[in-house]
Amino acid sequence: MFDVGRICIKTAGREAGCYCCIVKRIDDDFVVVTGPKEVTKVRRRRCNIRHLEPLEDKVNIKVDATDNEVLREYERINFFEKYKIKRITQEDIICLLYTSDAADELDGV
Repeated sequence: MFDVGRICIKTAGREAGCYCCIVKRIDDDFVVVTGPKEVTKVRRRRCNIRHLEPLEDKVNIKVDATDNEVLREYERINFFEKYKIKRITQEDIICLLYTSDAADELDGV
């Protein structure tokens, strides 16, 4: 059930309610998941399978796939439309950087 490529929802922690994808199985209790962070706010990290709810969708990725490979597979299965997730573009990232207080402080350095 918790195999590589399975789309899940995190059910515990600060990322609860966010979608993620399993990229590596560590042992019977732990997996490595990624969002990627730019898209679903889940960074690549180890996660207990008790804190995941598997969904019916699965992407075709290899073990330890990069975030770009996961994004390509998300596009292939229409992940963004199906789960109503806004795509983050490079322009959105730049806009977020220049509207944050941290960016204003960096500009003064």
